[in-house]
Amino acid sequence: MLEVRNLHAFYGKSHILHGVDLSVGEGEIVAVLGRNGVGRSTTCKAIMGLVPPQGVVRYRGRDIAGLRPDLVARAGIGYVPEDRQIFPSLTVRQNLELGLKRAGVFGRWSFDDVFALFPNLASRRQTAAGVLSGGEQQMLAICRTLMGDPDLILVDEPTEGLAPKLVEQVATLLAEVARRSVAILLVEQKLTIALEISRRLYVMGHGRIVFEGAPAELTGNSEVRREWLEV
Repeated sequence: MLEVRNLHAFYGKSHILHGVDLSVGEGEIVAVLGRNGVGRSTTCKAIMGLVPPQGVVRYRGRDIAGLRPDLVARAGIGYVPEDRQIFPSLTVRQNLELGLKRAGVFGRWSFDDVFALFPNLASRRQTAAGVLSGGEQQMLAICRTLMGDPDLILVDEPTEGLAPKLVEQVATLLAEVARRSVAILLVEQKLTIALEISRRLYVMGHGRIVFEGAPAELTGNSEVRREWLEV
C-alpha cells in the first residue's frame, strides 16, 4: 500500500531524514518508535507533503512524493497531527463535517459510525470542541480524519499527555479502525501500546531506521531497546 524508500527531508539547512525506508500493507498497524527529535514526525509530514520530500513515496503504486497535501489526502491518506488541530470554537459535529472531502458526501464512515466508536463524542456533538478534554480532542481528531474515508491514516503521537485510561481508549479505537480495513502508520513513544496493537515496528534513530521487526522481536532485543528507546 505505502512504500517509502531512501526518504530524505530538511528544515532549512538541517538534514533531518537520512534515507528512511518503510512500508505499510493493507489493514496493517505499523508503529514508528524512537526518542523525541529523531525524525518520526518529519517522516509523516514528508509523506503528506507538508515537508518537501526527497526520495520515493509510493502509494498504491503511484508516486506521490512532493504532491500538495490536499492531493495526498484525496489519494486516500489521512493525517492526524501531533497537535490535533481541532477548531475550538466549532462544535464536535462541525469539526467532523470538516473532515469530509465533499460537503454532505459520506464514504464508509458516517456520524453514527464515529459516534459508535466513541460515545463520549456522541453525547457532546453540539459542544464546542475547545472545552473537550485532551483525550476527547484526540478522539475527535482521529474521527475527523476518518470522515474523509482514507484507506491509510498517519497518526502522530496520539497518546501524548493523556492519562492511562485514555491511552487505552485511544489504543482500542485504533485497533477497531484497523479491523475496519484502514491501515495505520502510528508514531508513538509508549512502547507498551505499540507492542499491543502493531503488527510490525520500526525504530528510528538519528533520522534513520535502526530496527524493523515484529513486536515479539523487539521485546526480545534488549540491546535495541536500551540503545534507541529507553531513557
